[in-house]
Amino acid sequence: MLDALLNSFFTVVLGIIFLYKWVIIISAILSWVRPDPYNPIVQMLYRLTEPAYALIRRVIPTVFGGMDLAPVILIFILIFLETFLSKLFSGMM
Repeated sequence: MLDALLNSFFTVVLGIIFLYKWVIIISAILSWVRPDPYNPIVQMLYRLTEPAYALIRRVIPTVFGGMDLAPVILIFILIFLETFLSKLFSGMM
């Protein structure tokens, strides 16, 4: 029973990480075309990504040559976290 609970928990966590990576990718692509800032979808993407970007920008300078690399750094962190958790979970079983 506990194994099923942990399996479900890790599946949900890995799913959230996967979806958040796509939110970051979509937000980065939208930033290239200057979308309408009053669009609710654009506002939602901004609210979902900007706190994580601000945390990264506080620790690491992310602007190089006019390009903000915070989305790339965040995606690498999420890939590391996803790989780590999946290996940790496979080691528990």
